[in-house]
Order: sequence, then C-alpha cells, then structure tokens
Amino acid sequence: MGHARDSRFAARDTNDLLRLLATQPLAWLVSAGGEDACFSPLPLRAQLDASGELVGLMGHLARRNPHVARLARDPQATALVLGPQAYVSPSWLDDRTQAPTWNYAAAVFQLEVTLSEAPQDIADELDALVTQMEAARARAWALEEMGERYARLALGVTALRGRIVARHSTFKLGQDEARHDFAQILAGLSAGGQDTLVAWMRDFAAREHGDTP
Repeated sequence: MGHARDSRFAARDTNDLLRLLATQPLAWLVSAGGEDACFSPLPLRAQLDASGELVGLMGHLARRNPHVARLARDPQATALVLGPQAYVSPSWLDDRTQAPTWNYAAAVFQLEVTLSEAPQDIADELDALVTQMEAARARAWALEEMGERYARLALGVTALRGRIVARHSTFKLGQDEARHDFAQILAGLSAGGQDTLVAWMRDFAAREHGDTP
C-alpha cells in the first residue's frame, strides 16, 4: 500500500494497529477473484495472543450474505481498514509552492478465515462486539436486554475468525513535514474540524520529537 516502503510512515508498534482497529472497527472484508467475488463492510475486533500480539480479527456476517459461501469455499480474504483521513491544502502554508497531499492512517490484513455457526461462538462474538462498542456510554446497553429476540437474531449469524497471515499499514501523519509547516497544517485541519486526525498527528509528533509542535 502507499508509502509502505518508507519506514517513517510505519506503525511504531502493535498499539498503533490496535488503536486503529478500536477507533475504526468498520472495515471492508474482501474476497476478490472469480464470479463469486465478495466485498462486505463489517465491524472487526482485534484478537490478541497471550503475549499481547495481534494475531487475528474477529467478526460476524449474516448467514444469507453470499460472502459466507465464498469464505467456505476459499478462506483467504483481505481486510481493509481506513482510519482518520483528510486533504492537506497548501493554502494553509506560508510556502505556497508546496504541493497538496493527503494525511491518513490505514491498514491491510491478509487473513485465513474460519467460520462457525456454533451457538456459543456466535454468542461470544456478539457479546464481545456489543461490550466494546457500548463501553463508556451512559446507560450502556447489553446483549441480554434483547431477551427472547436474541435467539431469532443469532440464527441468522455466522461468526468468523481471520488469522492474520500478513499485514501492512501506513500512518502518513506529517512525519515528513518541516516543523513550521506541520504546525500550520495542524491549524488548518483543526479549523476544518478534523480533530481525530489532528490527535493522531500530535501523538506521532510527540513520540518522535519528545514534544508537540
């Protein structure tokens, strides 16, 4: 993917990928090639091993989704995750000879997918997703509040686990900008309401320089 060969834009550690997945759980699951190619947007959760390493992505699909049959035939898939992103305008800079660019955080995961229609696997996945998404909400909702409606819902769901076989990420967050330009870009993005992207950029800059421009 773009800038993947430039170490300046690499994830610093697993925590960057975990943060990306936690803040942008809705991803594209892609099974390309052939007449039954499938492309499904779905929320994905990180799966960690005992050492805290990211080893898989967890999620679920509707059983009626043709993607389920495709994955049963061919378990290889790609997950595409796009985090905060925005256009960077030279109009914000003193040096108007600069070219426009785009700042973003993104990751690609090559997966080997295992499907399950076991009731406990489905219950575990749905409960984990709801718990993640409802965390810190006022009057947080819990899956058991569905009562008897849950059983009907679960019948239409297939749980999945994608073992990560390869991953690539790009965190293009102004690491190549001069500090004066970087500060002006932050100001322009902030004025446009791009608070999430600004937070990512400040965090990367703080770790790289030991302070925040």
